[in-house]
Amino acid sequence: MRRLSHTAPDTVGAAIDRCARALRAAGVHFGHGTDNARDEAAELVFFAAGIGHAQGSAAYGKPLTAARRARIDALLGDRIERCVPLAYLTHRAFFAGLQLYVDERVLVPRSPIAELVMNRFAPWAKERGVRRILDIGTGSGAIALASAAAFPRARIDAVDISADALAVCRRNVRRLGLTRRVRVLKSDHFAAVARCRYDIIVSNPPYVGRAELSALPREYRHEPRIGLAAGRDGLASVRAILAAARRHLVDEGILVVEVGNSEDALVRAFPRMPFIWPDIAMGGGGVFVLRAADLEPV
Repeated sequence: MRRLSHTAPDTVGAAIDRCARALRAAGVHFGHGTDNARDEAAELVFFAAGIGHAQGSAAYGKPLTAARRARIDALLGDRIERCVPLAYLTHRAFFAGLQLYVDERVLVPRSPIAELVMNRFAPWAKERGVRRILDIGTGSGAIALASAAAFPRARIDAVDISADALAVCRRNVRRLGLTRRVRVLKSDHFAAVARCRYDIIVSNPPYVGRAELSALPREYRHEPRIGLAAGRDGLASVRAILAAARRHLVDEGILVVEVGNSEDALVRAFPRMPFIWPDIAMGGGGVFVLRAADLEPV
């Protein structure tokens, strides 16, 4: 691998500055856990230097050994030269306060649903009444595991059609000690939970349309296509969820789904559906909420 030419930094802060400059100059795409060069550089350097993020700026003055400088160089080179999302190089991602293992069998967790989970889906869900949650297209298990943390009395079913993704999910379930409350199932949407009903059904399904998929930056080519592609208009999976969700919700239940840039296509396809579009303070959008009663016409 080609090594980037530079004057070796002496400290963590200097390394972050240098990596941020290199990332900006390379024109890499951000959007897999960070949205800017500075934050991504900090994650890269902290990981390579074995420093916990809890130390924050207090770590910036720490000197770096030659071995750690070399590790930073190798990681930065991979990130820039192959346009690999950083989370696949570090095998870690952060979601709703949780640290998760990730690799190229799953999408890098980044859904704005994280904020809704941390807010316990208020005001649409009543926290004390939530006993069962279904996460469709769980991937790494990010939303399912965050939901388990937010609702400590609830049981969660985490389903995905990909056996590879479920292997990663199970690893995270074990790592977080949640095997008693999080059930991991291979399922095409609701197939494996046909007789179950839930207080909350949540999903970050594939929602990228054909034209958008072909125009995505190189970083997305490292992600599993099955987690992104959703037919011509990006709604193939969402339609399946809308068609069957009511049968699997309790009367006071809610459906929460991310549709991203397919939001306009969804509204055109279902013009009478009373979608609620929550404001996401941390950024992002394209997430709708529907109450069980709103799904009756589907």
